Amino acid sequence: MALEISMEGIEARARELGVDLSAVDLDYITLPAGEDFGIPSDDEDLLRDDDPMELEMGFANVVVVDNLPVVPPEKFEKLENVIRKIYSQIGAIKEGGLWMPVNPETKKTYGYCFIEYNTPQEAELAREKTNGYKLDKSHIFAVNMFDDFDKYMKVPDEWMPAEIKPYTPGENLQKWLADEKARDQFVIRAGTLTEVYWNDARQKMPELVFQKQYWTDSFIQWSPLGTYLATVHRQGSQVWGGDDKFDRLMRFAHPQVKLIDFSPGEKYLVTYSSQEPSNPRDTHRVVLNIFDVRTGKVMRDFKGSADEFTTSGNISVSGVSWPIFRWGGGKDDKYFARLGKNVISVYETDTFSLLDKKSLKVENVVDFCWSPTDPIIALFVPELGGGNQPARVSLVQIPGKEELRQKNLFSVSDCKMYWQNSGEYLAVQVDRYTKTKKSTYTGFELFRIKERDIPIEVLELDNKNDKIIAFAWEPKGHRFAIIHGDGPKPDISFYSMRTSNNISRVSKLTTLKSKQANALFWSPGGRFIVFAGLKGFNGQLEFYNVDELETMATGEHFMATDIMWDPTGRYLASAVTSVHEMENGFQIWSFSGKQLYKVSKDHFYQFMWRPRPPSLLTAEKEEEISKNLRKYSKKYEQEDQDAFNMLSEQERKRRKQLQEEWEGWVAKWKRLHEEERPYRMELRDGEASDDEEEYDTKEVEVEEIVDVHEEEVPFELDQ
Repeated sequence: MALEISMEGIEARARELGVDLSAVDLDYITLPAGEDFGIPSDDEDLLRDDDPMELEMGFANVVVVDNLPVVPPEKFEKLENVIRKIYSQIGAIKEGGLWMPVNPETKKTYGYCFIEYNTPQEAELAREKTNGYKLDKSHIFAVNMFDDFDKYMKVPDEWMPAEIKPYTPGENLQKWLADEKARDQFVIRAGTLTEVYWNDARQKMPELVFQKQYWTDSFIQWSPLGTYLATVHRQGSQVWGGDDKFDRLMRFAHPQVKLIDFSPGEKYLVTYSSQEPSNPRDTHRVVLNIFDVRTGKVMRDFKGSADEFTTSGNISVSGVSWPIFRWGGGKDDKYFARLGKNVISVYETDTFSLLDKKSLKVENVVDFCWSPTDPIIALFVPELGGGNQPARVSLVQIPGKEELRQKNLFSVSDCKMYWQNSGEYLAVQVDRYTKTKKSTYTGFELFRIKERDIPIEVLELDNKNDKIIAFAWEPKGHRFAIIHGDGPKPDISFYSMRTSNNISRVSKLTTLKSKQANALFWSPGGRFIVFAGLKGFNGQLEFYNVDELETMATGEHFMATDIMWDPTGRYLASAVTSVHEMENGFQIWSFSGKQLYKVSKDHFYQFMWRPRPPSLLTAEKEEEISKNLRKYSKKYEQEDQDAFNMLSEQERKRRKQLQEEWEGWVAKWKRLHEEERPYRMELRDGEASDDEEEYDTKEVEVEEIVDVHEEEVPFELDQ
């Protein structure tokens, strides 16, 4: 047990011993092993995480590399540099962690070496990635874990049947979907805490499910179907799952990881890191790993300079746009692709190699995107040869790489592509130069993907010179909305891909004039939309019913930075994150625009609804439920009434408690008043004036000398 000694005690003891502490060099004092006298060192790294990615002892972090060249002493350094260059790309090799044994008779190496990493995860990754590595024609690496040798040496001579362990069921990762109150979950990150809540709109407050301090080093992210919650750390990433426990399910070793991305079907996790160059003239070095989420195995890795992975993504990090890989083929996670110079490289997940062993060559291609539901790529190629070769948008079918449709575009300055989430429509926003080349105007090319020959319609706004501020498709629908205009209050127009008699032709539904909005947020179920004025518009919100073409409500969340619908479309969250120093927190609204509750949080970084997987109900069953909604809604109406009654009962109890507190306070002062009655009578010469009902009031003037002050004043007779 450590004995804690104060500085005053040390000084007193020094005086007793006659020691001058000012003459003592404290840097040369050595404490007994394991003793710190209760004072932690200033330069110790205190582990804040209560469950860090521990570094295991033993030989689990050592690999044995066999089939190396047998070399004489003069070639030791060269071979060691080659080995170190190969294996340091996977992880940091410990100081003195590379050892090649030497034959004492021949003075040559034995043809194998030992490599020690910091973590077993890095060693396992080195074995997976370099076993079978071809150094040259005569030397193909055979890599094993050091611990495996001990395991192989202990193989018994006689076969013994394997021990069958009883099955232990794990936690149901989908249990949260069966919540009796049909609530949704969300996660927030504020300060050092990460917390998961139920959105309990009936109680008008969130219900805490799980919280953990220092759960992540940078950010958190749900998987697309809501099964996993991913955290990011210096050593790599981790995924967690469950209803209320959130157990760790898997670790993915990737030192200095900066970004992660799930495949749409949650089968794979992509991790990204970049290394700052020591020379400013050099480029960033990029490492990408694709992991199998369930097993944690690295399925494929990519290494190179940032220039090799430049694409038109959403988030620019160290010169690289994210996500680098874009997933296609729907929820099956069958294909992923990335943009290269004059090529689109499409990979299949069966082998994690290039489709047909070659990339799709497209001269000067600058952008592409997948259909959300089908293996179809939409790509954009700008004009070439000074306008002699027009720009074009093409649709390419995978895996056959057949071109389904192409549209040539002229005088193009910019192009953006928007898929409708059911994959039925593709909108191409085209900014074109005027004849003078001094300005641009915007139009839309609308592709009907599911119809024969994929017909294309051209849409121009009433004022084609209007600036396009935002565009958004209605989920699972046929309508879209556009914010357009140049003034501080732009217009919002709604269009439909169908006419009233269901003819396939685009038509305008309405235009709303002068709205304080710069962003559009459709409900996941369609029909309802929120116009939001973010940033300079100070958080103005308007809840709009597109079926009825009417505003349901307006609201304001001052300085709002983020707007997010819950996955069912019943509730909407608005948040002010730490980009603003004040008003941090979030508000929950109903779909119709009623504010339900507000939560303030200092240093508020993230709010994310937990996604839901697609419904297992067939379209026919959903239609049957819609037709008989009254029958199904009775149960929930009763629950709503019970919740209302509970709130009313809580309010009644609260008021009763306030009344009782007031009555107790009044009784207390009446008691004190009665106890002081004799004292009051004494002050009034025995008169019980408390009981007098009639009395006369007289005003009496009393003169009283307060002070007498004498002062000599000089007086001159001449005056």
